[in-house]
Amino acid sequence: MSSREYILDSTSEPGREQLGSLPMLLDAPTREVLEGVGIQPGRRCLDIGAGDGSIARWLAERTGPAGGVVAVDVDTDHLVGRPGVEVLRHDINDGVPSGGPFDVIHARLVLLHLSRREEILNDLVEALAPGGWLVIGEYGDRLPYALSAASRADMETFDRIQHIGHHVIGAAAGQSIQWAHQVEAHMDASGLVDIHAIEHSHTSTGGGTGCLYHRSLIVQIEAPLLAAGVTADEFERYCDLLLDPRFRAWFYQFICTRGRKPLLAPTSR
Repeated sequence: MSSREYILDSTSEPGREQLGSLPMLLDAPTREVLEGVGIQPGRRCLDIGAGDGSIARWLAERTGPAGGVVAVDVDTDHLVGRPGVEVLRHDINDGVPSGGPFDVIHARLVLLHLSRREEILNDLVEALAPGGWLVIGEYGDRLPYALSAASRADMETFDRIQHIGHHVIGAAAGQSIQWAHQVEAHMDASGLVDIHAIEHSHTSTGGGTGCLYHRSLIVQIEAPLLAAGVTADEFERYCDLLLDPRFRAWFYQFICTRGRKPLLAPTSR
């Protein structure tokens, strides 16, 4: 993801907690989509916004010694590799890394943050080998919302801060929570075929992985939240709620979409 546009800081302690939570929250649906593309030995893969490297390592296990995975992030301090994984510090705004064409390109929670998301998607399609797959996972526009808490005021506090965080702060930074629903149309326009998407979500309870993930996100944007009108008491209560086992909320709507680049047309003799 882009160091110039990404408003969260993965080098901070909350940022490390955020990265550490994602494999538990999103790897299962991500792997479900990737398994549908047929990851085979010898394949060349690119993992963009690789985080701690969990998906890159999973891909490397399946591509074997004859294949390989390039794992890319703007901060690679927490990116754990393994044999078959090349770790690369890189901003996708600066272009697709060398090493292609790739049989599989995966990007999770990256393009929604970037103003050039449509252009970058087209660049990724260009970097695919014929028959190669592009897999993009993003959060959709059904934001997390409270289901139960000690009081109605607590539920309203959670929902209010979610709204401000995404529709005010995130939107001002160029984030698009509509993008997840637009990926399929852009894949189609770019010439990809066999396009398929899944939606995944679940409820989360205070003190559990999903709520701790929410907490790690909100702590990183405390200053802009307060500047946008959230009071210090509201912010503190929000953080406490996410540790309270009486609190439950829906997690993000995660939408993962895949599309295949057509094989080259056979040449006439």
